[in-house]
Amino acid sequence: MNAKSPAQTAPPDIETLIIELRGHKVILDADLALIYGVPTKRLNEQIKRNASRFPSDFLFRLTLVEAEECRRSRSQIATLKRGQNIKYLPCAFTEHGAIMAANVLNSPQAVHMSV
Repeated sequence: MNAKSPAQTAPPDIETLIIELRGHKVILDADLALIYGVPTKRLNEQIKRNASRFPSDFLFRLTLVEAEECRRSRSQIATLKRGQNIKYLPCAFTEHGAIMAANVLNSPQAVHMSV
């Protein structure tokens, strides 16, 4: 039996990853990184390097309260274990921000999505 590599696994259904925050339909950075086949750290590095391409209507950072609420709504266990606090607040991408992220990433999935 062969284990599938990350490049061979099918991306999750995007509709299930979209949430509504601050009146916008958004997708969180970790979910977008999963779709584009890159680590979240790599996605955030590229966003930081290309900050001028991401105005506030493309991307915004969650507050601690929003981040904890998102984590609770996705997890059956609402309490965090020791050492599992939120170190970095996630970013939320609007539709335009997700498309722009595809343009600044170089993974095969991101290139495919940007075309």
